[in-house]
Amino acid sequence: MVRNATWGTKVADGALIAFMVLISLTCFFPLLHNLAISFSSPAKATGGFVTIFPQDFTFASYEKLFEDSTFFRTFFVSVERVVLTTILSFFVSLLMAYPLSRTNRDFALRNVYMWLLVFVMMFNGGLIPFYLIVKQMGLMNSFWVLVLPMIVNVFNVILIVNYFRGIPKELDECASMDGAGPWYKVFRIYMPLAMPVLATTTLFLIVNIWNEFMTGMIFMRNIEDAPLQTYMQQLVVRIDPNLLKTVDDVKRMASVSDKTLSAAKIFVSMLPIMLLYPFLQRYFISGITLGSVKE
Repeated sequence: MVRNATWGTKVADGALIAFMVLISLTCFFPLLHNLAISFSSPAKATGGFVTIFPQDFTFASYEKLFEDSTFFRTFFVSVERVVLTTILSFFVSLLMAYPLSRTNRDFALRNVYMWLLVFVMMFNGGLIPFYLIVKQMGLMNSFWVLVLPMIVNVFNVILIVNYFRGIPKELDECASMDGAGPWYKVFRIYMPLAMPVLATTTLFLIVNIWNEFMTGMIFMRNIEDAPLQTYMQQLVVRIDPNLLKTVDDVKRMASVSDKTLSAAKIFVSMLPIMLLYPFLQRYFISGITLGSVKE
């Protein structure tokens, strides 16, 4: 159907476009403001003179952030944590979702396990039982304490289950008639068809893992073995009088403040997710809508 481009229609389209541009700028403004603060001098940032353009442009905050090896060590710990946890969670969620997407005739205890998943998603045992379990398992100050608790994400599993239940049953029956077993169905039929929801849940998981810092604060004794967010959460401007030997050293320390350094930390922590998101964005909408309709 072709709609006539009347004067009222053009005005409505223009108003809608202007409204969407305004919303986009509103969402984008905090990022530009934070970036501008990170490149501004402490006096301008603290005085509130920075909007979206840096004032007294300087790289001092980033020089302070990158000057020690601990930053790079924790960065690679976070990268290793994200990669390993994402791979393990991908296969665990896939293998959990397939049997739970079957009918009660195929999997008699399906409803029981689904209610258990819903229960543990809404309620948890608390921090103290979690700490005791980690200590009894000998995972204190271990890299695996950063990985194992985040492998099973119930919300992602439920999304994948609902997506699987939306795949036509005739496809599954045809595969069974051709002699396909459960493993063949999961990896050769269901996984390729479920790429939108799998990409969406993977993006959710990566963002969650990358931003998580409490586990490192509680269970890691050495800051160099903690993830990046834990290190950056504890990073503040510390002035050592023994290092202030020249006038240039005093000027360099005076060019950094907690506010500008925090802005630099926020931008650096967002950068990997900002670079990854465009590759998974095209799956995002379809993965959520198709995976959230059925029970």
